[in-house]
Amino acid sequence: MAVITISRQFGAGGRTLGGMVAKELDYLFLDDLLIDEISKKAKVSPNWVKSIERTAGGAMSKFISGVLSRGYMERLMGAKGYIDEEIYIELLNEVITKFAEQDDVVIMGRGGQYILSDFKGAYHVLLVAEPESRIQFMQKYYKMNEQQADKAVKQGEKKRTNLYKKLGKKDYDQSQLYHLTMNMSRFTIDEALKQIVTLVTGTCQL
Repeated sequence: MAVITISRQFGAGGRTLGGMVAKELDYLFLDDLLIDEISKKAKVSPNWVKSIERTAGGAMSKFISGVLSRGYMERLMGAKGYIDEEIYIELLNEVITKFAEQDDVVIMGRGGQYILSDFKGAYHVLLVAEPESRIQFMQKYYKMNEQQADKAVKQGEKKRTNLYKKLGKKDYDQSQLYHLTMNMSRFTIDEALKQIVTLVTGTCQL
């Protein structure tokens, strides 16, 4: 039926909304599943992939890649496989494209709007929100206090910026990349859900 990518400013509710959209449409929700698939292909642990995502483009990742040899890292991680930023990006493209070809999926972040920019049947959604709204969202849905939520939002945005830097992209918040852009400071989660479902089912019925 369709492929949906959801990009978001951290704390705008992307993961929560993505799961709701997938449930409503009976689609497969791809978030941690992407990590699992990449880890299988690279023959490394999911935690290693997560560490690459956390530090992609960052100083620590560059330090590790520049100082530690591949053989040493393999022994250190206790794995026969290997992954670094470049391999991660290659596998990310491969895995996202593979799942998109299977159809009926919601893809959470990770540059899906770029990887599938010309993919037939793909709908790209961007969620933005004021910083205060994102902090409040984290407090409500993740049971954080204000200080914890503020820290999480800042760290999440840094991770997002680093990943797009590795992808060579700077325009990820530009609305022309997307079929639908929503300011979540002005939408409830349920209202946003209806907008996305209407976009996908309405278009597919034409």
